Amino acid sequence: MPSMKTTFDLNCRRCPRLASFLDEVKVQQPDYHARPVPPFGDAEPKLLIVGLAPGMHGANRTGRPFTGDYAGVLLYDTLHKFGYASAPVSVSADDGLRLTGCRITNAVKCLPPANKPEGSEVSQCNGFLAEEIKALPRNAAILALGNVAHGAVLKALGLKLSDYRFGHDVRHDLPDGSVLYDSYHCSRYNTQTRRLTEATFHAVFARIQQDSRGV
Repeated sequence: MPSMKTTFDLNCRRCPRLASFLDEVKVQQPDYHARPVPPFGDAEPKLLIVGLAPGMHGANRTGRPFTGDYAGVLLYDTLHKFGYASAPVSVSADDGLRLTGCRITNAVKCLPPANKPEGSEVSQCNGFLAEEIKALPRNAAILALGNVAHGAVLKALGLKLSDYRFGHDVRHDLPDGSVLYDSYHCSRYNTQTRRLTEATFHAVFARIQQDSRGV
């Protein structure tokens, strides 16, 4: 299995725009993590969840994906409900929360300005995601939160986006035998506009677990 050195680099500065932005954030918020955010969770997960990128006052602050921000509220509560998380709330990287059978990562490991990474930055970071996916145990599932994460997963696997269209609660059987599931991102915008509800988010996880029992 590839080591963390191949799947993550805490000192990565390959994207000049992102590196410069993080330098600025660190000056303004010296207590923030303000560096690439590592994946979090089980080393041999049955489920890999891929988000977009760290949030300014969430993962970029705490150093753990979806921790300490609004997007993580529904995600961690759902992970706890379905038996993946030891607690329903994730507030800091040292709060003792553990993930079992699940790992969380992002398509882009650094905070982007306005929460919008450029296509070149998604591509630059894609090698890390490719190694993470390559390291997954056999029959592990992948859940993409949002269209950017969906595209990043396909790129990491060398697959064409046109062959696997993004859609909420859509399952994609991939050529290597793995399965990619899609969900709308659990962002504040999506939940407050009701584009994504607790019920529709839970339905995705219920489907993943039901499918895994059939493996």
